[in-house]
Amino acid sequence: MPQKILIIEDEEGIIHLLNLYLKDAGYTVVAAYDGADGLALHAREHPDLVILDIMLPALNGFEVCRRIRAWSKTPILMLTARSDEDDRINGLELGADDYLVKPFSPRELVSRVRAILRRTSSSQESSEQPAAVSPTKSEKKTILYFPGLFVDLPARRVEINGKEIALTPTEFDLLALMAQSPDRVFTREMLMNKVWGYDYLGDGHTIDVHISSLRKKIETEPGQRYIKTVWRVGYRFEAKSTRPV
Repeated sequence: MPQKILIIEDEEGIIHLLNLYLKDAGYTVVAAYDGADGLALHAREHPDLVILDIMLPALNGFEVCRRIRAWSKTPILMLTARSDEDDRINGLELGADDYLVKPFSPRELVSRVRAILRRTSSSQESSEQPAAVSPTKSEKKTILYFPGLFVDLPARRVEINGKEIALTPTEFDLLALMAQSPDRVFTREMLMNKVWGYDYLGDGHTIDVHISSLRKKIETEPGQRYIKTVWRVGYRFEAKSTRPV
């Protein structure tokens, strides 16, 4: 079945334009003109990705994003007429996976949608699989253990100090990539290419915001540090791997 895109946007012309390009790319499209209707459509249609405008009547995009993230990991691509950095950071910290500033190229938007869906299309199915109680030798290759941190790659499940935490698809992909190669330095360009895809056209600051959000979720105890900033280069995961008893 075609993947489903939910557009939440109050400008009819933009909805019409995106509808044409997304359907031509093979996606099913549903649309809402305000935040409240968008939340209702999300709950009813269970889309594979949400394209969300920030400047919506009544319920703005930030609040819609926050509410979606309260119950769902659906990837979110934010649209904004504002080029203000604080707006972009706010959206990413609330859990958006990416953003585009208006005016934008519809072809670029479709490219972003494809890049996001390539890495998240299987997330919902894999996260619903039960975790193995006693991992076999082969399973341990895809289950990572560090002091205070447990990462189950197939189930896309993370525990900190024995408590499961919720990560966005982007946060999980960044953690999984770096945790599989401890002590390797990843430049921002490498992270964007490997996580977003080679056709990603974003900027390095997007990586910084996602890493900051990830750190807040996994580095919860004093002195608990997993991700180190390599000045003017990028990031490195530096925890030592352990094995379960």
